[in-house]
Amino acid sequence: MGDKKDDMNMTNLSSGFSKKLNVDAPEFVPSFIQRQQQQATAASVPGPQQQSNNNVSTTVPTYQPSESTTSSSATTAQPSSSNTINDNDDDDDMNKKSLPDDQDAGEVADDWDAGDNDDDVDDEEEEDVDDETLDEGVDKLGKKPTSKLKKKSSKPAMKHTIITKEHLNIVFIGHVDAGKSTIGGQLLYLTGMVDKRTLEKYEREAKEKNRESWYLSWALDTNQEERDKGKTVEVGRAYFETENKHFTLLDAPGHRGFVPNMIGGACQADVAVLVISARKGEFETGFERGGQTREHAMLAKTAGVKHLIVLINKMDDPTVEWSETRYQECQDKLLPYLKKCGFNPKTELYFLPCSGLTGAFLRDVVDEKTCSWYRGPSFLDYLDKLPSFKRQIEGPFRMPIVDKYKDMGTVVFGKIESGSTERGAQLLLMPNRKPVEVLQLWSDEDEVSHVSSGENVKIKLKGVEEEEVTAGFVLCDLNDPCATGRIFDAQVAILEHKSIICPGYSAVLHINSAIEEVCVKNIIDLIDKKTGQRCKVKPRFVKQDQLALMRLECTGGMVCMEPFSKFQQMGRFTLRDEGKTIAIGKVLRIVE
Repeated sequence: MGDKKDDMNMTNLSSGFSKKLNVDAPEFVPSFIQRQQQQATAASVPGPQQQSNNNVSTTVPTYQPSESTTSSSATTAQPSSSNTINDNDDDDDMNKKSLPDDQDAGEVADDWDAGDNDDDVDDEEEEDVDDETLDEGVDKLGKKPTSKLKKKSSKPAMKHTIITKEHLNIVFIGHVDAGKSTIGGQLLYLTGMVDKRTLEKYEREAKEKNRESWYLSWALDTNQEERDKGKTVEVGRAYFETENKHFTLLDAPGHRGFVPNMIGGACQADVAVLVISARKGEFETGFERGGQTREHAMLAKTAGVKHLIVLINKMDDPTVEWSETRYQECQDKLLPYLKKCGFNPKTELYFLPCSGLTGAFLRDVVDEKTCSWYRGPSFLDYLDKLPSFKRQIEGPFRMPIVDKYKDMGTVVFGKIESGSTERGAQLLLMPNRKPVEVLQLWSDEDEVSHVSSGENVKIKLKGVEEEEVTAGFVLCDLNDPCATGRIFDAQVAILEHKSIICPGYSAVLHINSAIEEVCVKNIIDLIDKKTGQRCKVKPRFVKQDQLALMRLECTGGMVCMEPFSKFQQMGRFTLRDEGKTIAIGKVLRIVE
């Protein structure tokens, strides 16, 4: 009895449910399908045959609530699913018909390149190119294909041109407090590398520390110690662009305790900017013996700087007030010494007045009321018109490493002196002869796939740990590595040394970016400065202002170097002792 009762209840439930289910109700069509159908209809007006197909294919699958629904609802769902397939096919047909007759979907996808070609080539050039293409088709297939010229796309052309500018490295040198970092910060602001909001923030922070005039230098002096003391310690790095050139800016420290850092910055530079303070008392302090103006100028020439710009700064100071007399006084005192350093005043020197704090003559020339006696180009205009520098792009790859750090691998940076490289290239790290692979390349914070001579770059290496790399190592071509040596013969000019120099004398050697201790092993001969000929005497010692041939030995091990006649940038060196530059020289021969 119980089983019969349950069967009766299930029958009544199913019959009641089927009575309540409205099979003839209009089918639910989602709104997104309606929008697609409206867009497809608006895109192309269908013909009468297509219109009839659309009327049939407006149905979508109906919702089936359970297996107990009537057979009529199941039969209704079957044609609706097939109609949906037809509906998708019709939509595809409409999309195909909406395209131009001579252009397929692949051409639409490549519209970026097509736009470039259509803009750069006029109609006549298009006909010439197409004729050549047709002739090639005749040669290959034996029959002339029937193809038409590609019509210009109705879309606006999209261009992505890469402007390659000449890359120059510029270093700011000079006595402490001459205004090097302030001028650098002002240049970054004037060229748009630092926005006004950031400078206003620096100005507020500097005012809180009673250092209102220092805020521009904070764009380059990012270290808190440098900001507190107002002295640059490490070489600051930034970059800016003019109309024709791209510059890497290197801000060298002016304090005599950080001259090794300054040498590391100068060895990467093509152009040096010697900043002079025109304020009374400050110029004399920097130019007298013991000041850094003299030493920095000599070190820049020794490091291979090809062009020197002398910026006479602080011309707006109350003690100067744009005085032409003061400007000429500074220029007259500097010119003889710079000639002695080896700079040609006609082709390698240029003097310019400026004010780093106000930006006068850095980008714009001030009016004649302020300064009537100088009407030459501004600093940025002069930089932009510098002649192109000769690069050794075809030579073997050489990049002295200036510094390194660890960031998901070993990252080294420096200036490429010769050759070029790309991502994935195999290089050799000297003097350890460690093969490495290039994983990533950056040129002034922009990741690139290829770099060449003259660029200041960062390279992420695979195959070497950060602890295995030190400043002075050189990344080289795998098939043509640089030379290394421990004992070498050199031509040495003694600049400033109170006592005599004998065999056994020790000093600190600065060659490219390497710093090593060396010992004078032997004094071979003296050289006559006027004739350049050897005196053919074996001297027991040398003294100040003499030129000698010496055999030097590195006490710390092998050092990367090249003979000066083969590769100048890795053949120059400086000798320093007791915090002073005592001699400069060039490598003549590597003994071992």
